[in-house]
Amino acid sequence: MNRRDFSAQLVGLGLGTAALSAGLPALAQGAPVEGKQYVRLGTLAPVNAPAGKIEVVEFFWYGCPHCSAFEPTLDAWSKNLPADIAFRRVPVAFREAYAPQQQAFYALEALGKVETLHRRVFYAIHNDRQRLEKPEDIAAFMEKNGIPRAEFMDVFNSFSVQTKAKQATRLADAYKIDGVPAMGIHGRFFTSGTLAGSPEKALQVTEHLIKTLRKA
Repeated sequence: MNRRDFSAQLVGLGLGTAALSAGLPALAQGAPVEGKQYVRLGTLAPVNAPAGKIEVVEFFWYGCPHCSAFEPTLDAWSKNLPADIAFRRVPVAFREAYAPQQQAFYALEALGKVETLHRRVFYAIHNDRQRLEKPEDIAAFMEKNGIPRAEFMDVFNSFSVQTKAKQATRLADAYKIDGVPAMGIHGRFFTSGTLAGSPEKALQVTEHLIKTLRKA
């Protein structure tokens, strides 16, 4: 889904490690090419990772069907991270109407519920066809899943959650994200299924860029 047409179909992107990429199709003719399979940012994007670690960011939107389909692979990858990788999810909202979903993710994060409820939000939207766009609808969903409405809304409306949502938007702008899901690699590179040729090839491009940064 791109910034210019938020109602169009989204382009999928994945991420994997060497262990998960063994079954992926090989990239055509050698290493990925800058400007074709990935983009090097002209201005470095902010990095929020400890010294010595490579940050990988997944940009997503809860309403994106490709983000939803990709989540199981991403979840498996995130549970088997090499010691030098710092991974985080960053929700984006190309329209103000979807900003509550940004806050919903950061509220789950603050409550320690990403592990149990992040994928349920995707499932509710894409399988159960729930419209979780307004704060009251999101709060009702959370209450059905064990978080009291008042408790959730207190965190949802907190200064820290609103600040993180604004920072997410700024980071997406810094990476020049115009579609999701997408991957940012250590403030320097960006790749996507569109650039790489397919979601599976985007996984290998991401891994190639990680290896490049390790050598550097």
